Amino acid sequence: MEAQQFPSSAIQGASTGVERMLENLPLMIAGVWSDERELQLEATTQFRKLLAVERSRPIDVVIQSGVVPKFVEFLKREDYPQIQFEAAWALTNIASGTLDHVRVVIESGAVPIFVRLIGSPCDDVREQAVWALGNVAGESPKNRDLVLGQGALIPLLQQVNEHAKLSMLRIATWTLSSFCKGKPGPPFEQIRPVLPALERLIHSTDEEVMTDVCWALSYLSDGTTDKIQAVVDANVCPRLAELLMNPYPSVVIPALRTVGNICTGNDMQTQIIMNHQLLPCLLNLLTKNHKESIKKEACWTISNITAGNTDQIQAVIAAEIIGPLVHLLQTAEFDIKKGAAWAISNAVDGGTDEQIKYLVGQGCIRPLCDLLVCPGTCPDPRIVTVCLKGLENILKVGEAEKNLGTTGGVNVYAQLIDEAEGLEKIKNLKSHDNTEINEKAVKILETYWMEDDDKPLPPGDAASAADSSKERKLVSQLSGHLEMLLVNPPKVEIMFLEKGL
Repeated sequence: MEAQQFPSSAIQGASTGVERMLENLPLMIAGVWSDERELQLEATTQFRKLLAVERSRPIDVVIQSGVVPKFVEFLKREDYPQIQFEAAWALTNIASGTLDHVRVVIESGAVPIFVRLIGSPCDDVREQAVWALGNVAGESPKNRDLVLGQGALIPLLQQVNEHAKLSMLRIATWTLSSFCKGKPGPPFEQIRPVLPALERLIHSTDEEVMTDVCWALSYLSDGTTDKIQAVVDANVCPRLAELLMNPYPSVVIPALRTVGNICTGNDMQTQIIMNHQLLPCLLNLLTKNHKESIKKEACWTISNITAGNTDQIQAVIAAEIIGPLVHLLQTAEFDIKKGAAWAISNAVDGGTDEQIKYLVGQGCIRPLCDLLVCPGTCPDPRIVTVCLKGLENILKVGEAEKNLGTTGGVNVYAQLIDEAEGLEKIKNLKSHDNTEINEKAVKILETYWMEDDDKPLPPGDAASAADSSKERKLVSQLSGHLEMLLVNPPKVEIMFLEKGL
């Protein structure tokens, strides 16, 4: 019996729109269910093209047509790699849809077959299987853990070798980043084997590979000090610092995020990344014509360094970063000002008296005072608290100088705050709705300024112990990093590349 042939109109449908292709849907369905392998391949190819249309992809129509189980069946056709490839591609595009669409692919039993196909002798089939698994894993932590539970990681890592084509390296790296991301994160011991591969891949010069490696590292380093240590031990710090000077913002942003995460760790972990010329790189990001999102991330990273020990604060001072920070605190968009305020306040909180005097000399008082209007110039009450705390620590140094008799019996920093209109703003904060803010304002006024009856009040507890480095970093991380809406997330899982069309 002669095989039924598709009319030319069906072939042309790919270039004349979804509507034209849908006119041939019954014929396409019949072809998938045919016993003729040529018809099966042709029909599966048409479905793949239909699903590859970027706009108005009729995923639901394809699912409702009942062909998904046949596509999964075609994945098993080791004797027919062409149909394996087309079926895998069609399922990949279905898995690029909604959570419900991904669920259809999972419930069809495709995931374990895709895992097996990572070892296919056909390059195209291998790549498409890896891509499909990345789409499934990237949809949710539950799906990610399901894919990892099917044993996908080790065979995928085996594909990342010196003989791999660039196309495979790009897809594999993106899929590895999907395996690492999500909250809660994957079990760390399960995902730890990815680190040596990421260390090799980070030396790539390909923008896509570098970008996705850095995103993967940012996910792995976003956590406790033991996770940060695992990333540090992978010997990626030298390259991460280099990538901060990369010309591609898509690379700089996740590299900077990873560096910032490392700096939320303990002082030793922070020092390791600092030892690779980190501070000159951060200075460049603050002062050159970079995107606002990059400057915001740079400020957050510096805030975690200034939350460290006095030697690390001194290193920031020596790198001449304070001046640019103060400038951003005065002139930048509010999201950048937040990070700069944290960086200055942390330095004041943990710095020596001499370091605090240097910060004052760089002009930090006025911009800190300017942020004491909430709502107004500062829509975030937490930043008002940060600025108040910074000013309070500055006042403590001024009071100590006054008590030493070196300033003519005057707290010169209290005078500077008054001249910067800070005193009036602090008084206004006494009636702020936020309890922490109004109590802090009252304490500062009672300690460093006279009440209306002109009777000086006792100095109060002007020497409360400074927060530990670890505590300052935790506050900076929670109120800075996690509150910042970060742009340019990793590559969107929905990918439509018309290969060979």
